[in-house]
Amino acid sequence: MRLGSRGGRKDPPVEFPAVAILFTAHERFLEHDTGPGHPERPSRMQAVDAGVAAADLREALVPVEPVPAALEAIERVHPGRYVAALDRFCQAGGGYLDADTHVGSGSFEAARLAAGSGLEVADRLAAGEGEVAFCALRPPGHHAGATKAMGFCLFNNVAVTAAALAGRGERVLIVDYDAHHGNGTQDIFYEDPGVMYVSFHEWPLFPGTGRADETGAGAGLGTTINLPFPAGTTGEHYRRAVDEVLAPAADGFGPTWLLLSAGFDAHRRDPLAGLALTAGDFADLTRTICALVPAGRRILFLEGGYDLEALSLSVGASLAGLVGRNYRPEAPSSGGPGGEVVDAALKKRVRTSDG
Repeated sequence: MRLGSRGGRKDPPVEFPAVAILFTAHERFLEHDTGPGHPERPSRMQAVDAGVAAADLREALVPVEPVPAALEAIERVHPGRYVAALDRFCQAGGGYLDADTHVGSGSFEAARLAAGSGLEVADRLAAGEGEVAFCALRPPGHHAGATKAMGFCLFNNVAVTAAALAGRGERVLIVDYDAHHGNGTQDIFYEDPGVMYVSFHEWPLFPGTGRADETGAGAGLGTTINLPFPAGTTGEHYRRAVDEVLAPAADGFGPTWLLLSAGFDAHRRDPLAGLALTAGDFADLTRTICALVPAGRRILFLEGGYDLEALSLSVGASLAGLVGRNYRPEAPSSGGPGGEVVDAALKKRVRTSDG
């Protein structure tokens, strides 16, 4: 559904809910073929839809049809030779790009739509059409490097939007709470002082990056923050890290936009990770993180989350929290390990400020 014309004719004003969530989805996301038995499967889109329905969020959602990203926008992040090679591979029928990442004939167009989702809602938010946006998309993106697909990811969706915003002079905060470290996003912006990347993830776990001492380089030194949590970590340590590590760092950085890599595989039911968060934790984290920037400058991108019930519950709880609804199918978690990671990050910050 399109909300307004891009031509010369002006459409009548559109009435929005008090808190409007711009919501992108598309049937072509179902055409991305990951192969039989793959955890990143089309039914994840149905799980998102079920979560929205269970949380009774239909009236708060403003559907936005994603537009395929222009090649110029993609090539701010991914060189043209990589984009062209991926297109040719998909047109030839696809197959495995690596041991984990499979594509089919419809995958390139799905990936262009996924990369364009953030660009489209960023324009809509900037025009005042909503307070926050959620991009329900596939393939996910945060493992994709500039010249390499990996970890189920083809184009780095968050990075494409971040690069476009940074090119307009915006200061972009990327927060990633997917259980797997967003190595692609980190690498793309590792030396960029205008983009801050903060990751909460399990360690050790695929892809093997995201150590606490990975903090950026060159002009971007200090704009990368990694919080590598052990398996079994529960929500109180994530909440403390947001309050005591992320919030002060964001305050010093001064972001004008927030892009959230919303991967829900840190849920305790997820088959590909070992963290112990719940839907209640995701509701708290999402609401608090989004409060770091003004309304109308917040975009959530779906990343991981491979247990369908956990994905549904977590999406519903997270979005409900953003519109002030108390939909909590699971209580927040506590009692697990992880506090030492926050302690170490705080000590490192004190040493850095003293030095």
